[in-house]
Order: sequence, then structure tokens, then C-alpha cells
Amino acid sequence: MRRMPRTLTAVAALAVAGLALAGCTAGSSTDDASTGTLGTVDTMFGEVTVPEPAGDLTVVALGWSDAEMALSLGVVPVGVYDWQSFGADNKAVGPWATDLFGDVTPEIIDDSGDTVNYEQIQALEPDLILNTRSAGDEKQYERLSEIAPTVFAPKGTAAFATPWDVQLEQVAAALGKPQEGDALVSATKQSINEAADLHQEFAGLTTVAATKFGDAYGAYLEGDGRFDILADLGFQQNPAVLDLEASGFYAAVSAEQVSAFDADVAVLLPIGFSAADTTADPLLASLPVVQDGRAIVLDPADELTQAYSAASVLSIPVVLEQLVPKLAEAAAKVAK
Repeated sequence: MRRMPRTLTAVAALAVAGLALAGCTAGSSTDDASTGTLGTVDTMFGEVTVPEPAGDLTVVALGWSDAEMALSLGVVPVGVYDWQSFGADNKAVGPWATDLFGDVTPEIIDDSGDTVNYEQIQALEPDLILNTRSAGDEKQYERLSEIAPTVFAPKGTAAFATPWDVQLEQVAAALGKPQEGDALVSATKQSINEAADLHQEFAGLTTVAATKFGDAYGAYLEGDGRFDILADLGFQQNPAVLDLEASGFYAAVSAEQVSAFDADVAVLLPIGFSAADTTADPLLASLPVVQDGRAIVLDPADELTQAYSAASVLSIPVVLEQLVPKLAEAAAKVAK
């Protein structure tokens, strides 16, 4: 049996260390007046300067997995947008990250689609709003910036297509913790590289990270963590997917185009369907990749599926531990 990378626990250890240094508050604190700048970040809407607060740093995490990125750096948000419906028991983050809140219970901002409850956010009196993996809406940026300095993704980033390492770097810069962010990025990339080294059979195989939702289908693209982790492990995007029309972090796939999912190895992530419903889909069931057992169909209720979708520095170790063995089993069935 192949060993998993020894650095899988390094990310968690660094995160815990960061939290210990920060104490049990929402961030660094001082009894003196604000003394300068906490961090400066280049975003799609220009440079954003975050003043150093006079007291505890109060952060609202709005973007997808922004809360987990902040927690990994030892900063506990007071408000968290619950993108993946983790709920109050998990404090609106993945179960792998919940303990990093300690005794703090954040205010949960319910997922309300395209709208944002600005009044709820303003009532939290944040010093900083993180929205680094989001739709990148300029009107939303302008309204949030009236409440507090707001950090979005860098210029040129498509909607919800902020790579996890770039997202962490944005959050770390805003929090005045760039070195800590760099250390976490390096540790995580080392874990991924070790997994790739252990499974060199992945190199050059084609893959898709695909979804079924409602009556539609979609394929995740470069910039989305669900595809990027596969690419980092050595897989290549199935060429047929590259011919599809991109829309931010994914490409819509019509019923006539589902054959684009027929790669060497496929990862199927159903939304609103069970794993059984997905494999029973006639179009998907007709694909050789599914018939040959080279498709990994994720169950929406499983921790792995949640971690795979979160694509945060704290969830990636879960993905490496649980998804990589499944990828290896599927890769072994590819015809030589």
C-alpha cells in the first residue's frame, strides 16, 4: 500500500499554530489607537488598503471559502457566508475547519443567491470584508466598500474562478500575514506534489471534473479548484471540454455534448442528485468512462464531496487523502 504524503498534516499544523499566535480573538489586538496599515492588496477594482484597527480585527468572510482561508491564518471571522450550507453546527465552514473557531460563534449569513444582506453585514461593524472568490460584481464591491475595506480577487479573474493559492495570498495580504500565507501555500503545494510523485501514472491522462444539476450538465475549467487539483496531480483537461463555450469557472454542456465527459478518468459531482441518480442518468450511463468504472461519482453528502467543492487550503488535505486512492483505482482501468 502506498503511503500518503507526510506533509498532509503540515497545513493543519500551520493553521493551528497561526491560531495560537493570534489568540482566541478575531485577530491581533492593541489598546492603542490605529497605528497604520494592516495590509494592502491589488484587486480587480484597484488597490485596497486595510487600516490597522485600534482593537480586535473584525472580519466578515463573504467569498466562497474565504472563512477557511482566514482561519488557516489564525484569524476568526465574526460573520461567514454559508455557501455550502454547512450550517450552524459547523459554523458555516467544512467540518475539517470548524474547530479553528474555538469558542467563537460567528454570525451565519445565509446563502441568498445573487443578493447580499448589507444591513446584516454592516451591523457586524467589520474592519475588513473578504470577497475574494465571488461573482466579481462592481456594484456589490462599491456597496460593501461603504461598510469596510473590501478585498476581491485580482484583476482578470473570472467569476468564482480564483485559484486557491491566489485566494489565500489575497486574504493573507489583507490580513497583514503575507509570510504566513506563503508558508501555507508552499506546504499545500508540497503535499500535492508528493501525491503526484506517488502516482506518476496520472501524468498525461485526460480527465473531466463534471456536474449534473437539474436538466443541465457542466464541466469545471481551469481556475476552479475542482479541476485544478486534478491538473496539479498530473491529469490533463479532456480536449473536447476545451472546445466548449466557457462561462466563468465552468462550461455549460448540452445533452448533445455530454460525450465531452468521456475522458480517461472522470470525476462526477452531482448537484441536487444522489450518486445513484447520477449513474442512472441514461446519457452518463452510456459513456465508456462510466461503463468501464473509470468515473468517480461523488456523493453530495460525503465529506470528500464537500471538501472537493470547498477547494480551500484546509480542505485540500481531505481531498488528497480520500480522492487520490479513488483516482488511482480509476487510472488502473485505463487501457494501455
